[in-house]
This record gives sequence, structure tokens and C-alpha cells, in this order.
Amino acid sequence: MKLDNGFLDFDPVHLAPTGHGPLDGLRFAAKDVYDIAGTVTGIGHPLYRDTHAPAEHTSPVITALLAAGAELVGKTHTDELTYSLAGQNVHYGTPPNPAVPNGIPGGSSSGSASVVAAGLVDFALGSDTGGSVRVPASYCGIYGLRPTHGLVDDHHSAHLAKSFDTLGWFARDAATLLAVGQQLLPAYHGPAPHRLRPLSEALAMAGDDLAGQLHELIADGFAGLSAGEPVSLGPLQAFFDAFRPAQAFEAWQYFGDWITEHRPTFGPGIRERFAAASAITPAQAAEARAACDALRRKVREQVADGTVLCLPTAPTSAIPLDASDAAVDEVRLRTLCMTAVAGTAGLPQLSLPLLHDERGPVGLSLIGPPGSDLALLQLAARRENG
Repeated sequence: MKLDNGFLDFDPVHLAPTGHGPLDGLRFAAKDVYDIAGTVTGIGHPLYRDTHAPAEHTSPVITALLAAGAELVGKTHTDELTYSLAGQNVHYGTPPNPAVPNGIPGGSSSGSASVVAAGLVDFALGSDTGGSVRVPASYCGIYGLRPTHGLVDDHHSAHLAKSFDTLGWFARDAATLLAVGQQLLPAYHGPAPHRLRPLSEALAMAGDDLAGQLHELIADGFAGLSAGEPVSLGPLQAFFDAFRPAQAFEAWQYFGDWITEHRPTFGPGIRERFAAASAITPAQAAEARAACDALRRKVREQVADGTVLCLPTAPTSAIPLDASDAAVDEVRLRTLCMTAVAGTAGLPQLSLPLLHDERGPVGLSLIGPPGSDLALLQLAARRENG
């Protein structure tokens, strides 16, 4: 099945603005993890949709955007139960990647990134646990924000692993991303970002070409930030090794009973991940959580003085549509090693469409102190305005 766009055409949704404000005239879409009263939140799986009742409430994120003048024009596709970074759904197909026509869009916020990149909406809502906003933003050549953990109200939305889940959004320009953030994010009162420091291990994982492009951008005086010495956090495999079982254990707590009762069909990768999640013991999960906490402290120490870490969002541009399952899994591993840095630390990460390889765009990411989301968005808007 090949999708013409990333919208759920079988579940059309339209909500007019409820007020006037800074988002007047802007159209947006929402990933099928946000509750909309009277519709079923299907989370990318037809059986899940069939076995759940319509939502009774609408996400406060959507309510706030409607009150600020924006118009909701549809719901968008996601990977099955959001447990993938690819954007390929065995039941519904793969939303197109307008930036790389022969590439996957990235997931799990695949439809939201696709419709933004195609110019069908001005911005779109996604969610990010292990990279599900950041990776599609990188692959589709658009802006995307994973907020500080817990900063955006996640009531009346679906979860995969609540200790890591965040609600984020996409736009084609930094000004729109900031305008949305000003409606959803609190003011930041911490140390102002003033220095940019590349993350050594992430640059090594991405390779010389992307590392060279990133260093050039820093040397040119990125958004007025001073250039600092590279930061080393040690092997990024440690972040993946801690994040993976902690996330998987929580995912099974959320979905295990439903999976056991209904025995849904899952696509490649997702099937194996849930099978592995079912075998993780509470003791293993506690050990992984302790490792995440130690890594969290380590990363937060590096940004405590207003430092911003800089790295490629992903190690490559969009994976080809016809890539083997093994190739997809290999890139997924490297990608999760990079995205798990902000994920375990609970920090905001902003992906900007500023790098590229021979196939297409690659995001450049900024990781800031906790709560510095608006400051990061303002940096991006300042750079965009020259």
C-alpha cells in the first residue's frame, strides 16, 4: 500500500479555531496519539482502533492551539503503537517523504512529518519517546522539537513509555515552530544558552562528512553562540543499553495485557521488540532505570551553565524504501545511541534541517538545559532571520 499523504483518510477530523491569536490562519494536523473527543485514538493499529471506544476528552495541547487561532485539519499516521523509528506501517503503508522520494519518512510521527514537508499544513503535532519527532524531522528536512520531559501537558494522549514520552511538533520554518511553542511552553528562567559544544561520540558515529559540516556551522558563529570545546560522554552504546530495556518494560506495562488478549499482527521489528519487552523482568527494568538515572545526571552536568550540545540528529539521511530489515535495524541502533542522550536525560532537543549527505537532508540538533525549550526555539528563529 502506498499512501498519497500522511493523513488518516478513513478518519477525517476537522476542528475550527475556538479563538483568535498568534496562530490565526495556520492549519495543523495531529498524530493519531492525541485524543480528540468523539473519535478513536488508534495509535497506528486497526485492531487497537477496533477494540477501543472513542475518546471522551480532547488533548489540552489541541485545545490550546485552537484557542490561539489554529485550525485542525486532520489526524496523521503513526507506526504501530508508536514502537518504531521507520515510518513503515504494515497495515496502513508508508507516508511519502517529500524530501527523499525513495526514502522512508522516519517514525513514529511519520504522517505528521510527511504532511508538513509536503506543505499540506503549517505545522503538525507528534510524539517522541526514542526519537519519533527528531528522526522524521531529520529525514524529511524540516524542523522538529522534542520538549523537556514533562514540560508539555500529555493528558489525553497515548503513551508508549511514560518515563520517556514527550509531545512535540514540526514546522517548515523556525518562526512557526516558535509561534507554536509560545502557546505550549512555559517561560525559561535558567541560564541563557551562550556556548555551543559538539558531542564527540555522536560526530564519530555520523562520520566525517556530517561532522565537517557541523564544525563549519559552529565556526561561522551559529545564532550568536560562542564555540566551545567538544564534549565527551563516553560510548553512546551505554545510553542505548540503558534506554532500551527501561523503555521496553514500560511499553509492555502499557500494552502487554491488550497484546496477550487480542494477539495483534505486527510488522517486522515491532513484533520482535514487543516479544523482547514481554521477557524483561522488574529487576532488569530497575537496573536499566538506575543506569538511565546515572546517565541523566552526567548529561545534565554538561549543560548546567547554559551550554548547548550540538550533534547530527541521525547518522544518515532517510533510509531507502527498499532497504533490508537488517539494514533498517543497523541504522536504528546507531540512531537510538544518539537520540537516547536527550531521551535518558529528559532534555529538550531541537532538530534543524541544516546538514545533508549524498541522499538527502540530515538534521542538526541542539540539546539544551532542562526547560530551555523556548530559548532553543528563539535561537533557531534568530538564525533563520540572519
